Amino acid sequence: MSGTGGTGRAGGSRPAGGSPKRRSRRLAGGLRTRLVVTFVVVALISAVTATALAYRDARTAVLRRTQDAAVNDVRTRVTAVAADFDLPPDQRSLARFAAKVSDGLGARIVVARYQDLVAVSDPLAATEGRITVELRSAVRAGDGTRFQRVMWRDEPYLVVGMPVTYADGDRRPSGLEVFAITDLRAERDDTAALLDSVRAGVLPVVVLAAVLALLAAGTVLRPVRKLGRATRELAEGDLGSRVAVKGHDELADLARTFNETADALQASDARLREQEAKARRFVADVSHELRTPLAAMTMVATVLEEDADQLPPDAARAARTVGAETARLSRLVEDLMEISRFDANAIRLNAAETGLADTVRASLALRGWTDLVAVRLDEGVRAVVDRRRVDVIVANLVGNALRHGAPPVTVTLATRTGTGSGPGTGSGTPRTTTGASAVAGAVAGEGEGEEWVTVEVADHGPGLPPEARERVFDRFYKADTARTRSAADTGGQGSGLGTAIALENARLHGGTIDVAEGPEGGMVFTLWLPLRRTGEDAE
Repeated sequence: MSGTGGTGRAGGSRPAGGSPKRRSRRLAGGLRTRLVVTFVVVALISAVTATALAYRDARTAVLRRTQDAAVNDVRTRVTAVAADFDLPPDQRSLARFAAKVSDGLGARIVVARYQDLVAVSDPLAATEGRITVELRSAVRAGDGTRFQRVMWRDEPYLVVGMPVTYADGDRRPSGLEVFAITDLRAERDDTAALLDSVRAGVLPVVVLAAVLALLAAGTVLRPVRKLGRATRELAEGDLGSRVAVKGHDELADLARTFNETADALQASDARLREQEAKARRFVADVSHELRTPLAAMTMVATVLEEDADQLPPDAARAARTVGAETARLSRLVEDLMEISRFDANAIRLNAAETGLADTVRASLALRGWTDLVAVRLDEGVRAVVDRRRVDVIVANLVGNALRHGAPPVTVTLATRTGTGSGPGTGSGTPRTTTGASAVAGAVAGEGEGEEWVTVEVADHGPGLPPEARERVFDRFYKADTARTRSAADTGGQGSGLGTAIALENARLHGGTIDVAEGPEGGMVFTLWLPLRRTGEDAE
């Protein structure tokens, strides 16, 4: 069974799921987290905005109410006291005037001015920093009652000033000016208490927003998670995975579309499986039906070849050609039947402890390749294998090297042990692996620290281009345009199934075959077999 070919399943399968780091990043930046954060941020901005507006409006209302009351009180009290006040006053009368006005205003500090005379209701009170130049100028201009809020020694005050006018018709300024100072600390404390109470309500609002966000996220994301779970199950091969459709919203439409897609995919898969089963049965039936006539043709061709020397040259050449092609057709039928048995899972190992060096030597001797191949065999290597199937693998790999490569062809038997020396790891000479290396890497991932038997077949031919290496295990694939036909090729073209059957036999043992470019050119095919079989691996 020769020829460069193989199954289309040489590519490795990607493990389901992602790495823990990628999963943690997905959870940290997932839709649930973004939704909760958005709710909380919106609630926080709304609460802060509402607090700022409430504080501003409350503070404005409190201050306006206080200043309106202060202005009205000062105007009323000054008008009542000034009616009995004689001008021009002296210092004593001006002081009595200020004291009377203060008594009617709840003991507020009152400052009375008349030209150069100044009187304060509380002689110990400092007034210079609280009555500004701007306010005195506005009052002196006679424009009616004026007020101003000032900060003095980090405390708020309201200063109301008004000129006293004569009671006659033109209401001329009398020159007497009155200023009343109102303490605003109580109002400041009230607005601060309001701000504290509103601020204390922000945290419950944010917590409530987070709870509502979690509830909303659960409502929205629950069907999304179910859909994601069903999608992963579908990707892993469970074509019966479906999602329950609830409601009539966009998520329900999405679930309905997913179910319709899964139904179509399942139906398509069923049709493909049925067609594949029919194709396998057809190949098996045709191969089986061809065996009887091929046996008769082989006997006739053998007789013709034996008598070819007694035939005319043209007839002799035709007889040998018929014999060669009949043998090739027989090999193709046998290969097809072997592949059909692999596809039907009808293959079982007949495993026993075997000396692999003797097996390799016997395989080469049986085909007359002993003088064509250099061997480096570890005589002490024994493993539990199916000797016949190992013979098939070695025959295919060495046959391909002789047919498509160039001498010297070398077969090396060795063992490798420990982490980093499994299939596809490229231990030893650095090399680039392709094709079945993906499968080899998957096997290596399960066999860290395990002992492996390797049979390495190397040639020194032109090698294979990367695209050919990727397909070297595809069934019926031939890379003859990329590799030369050597003098050892006396058996005609291969069936294109040789490496496919070799790889299937290697997998049956729990191993694989990888292909790489040799360090000095040519190709290197390496058979990996586990040296010790566990009870779990045994057939």
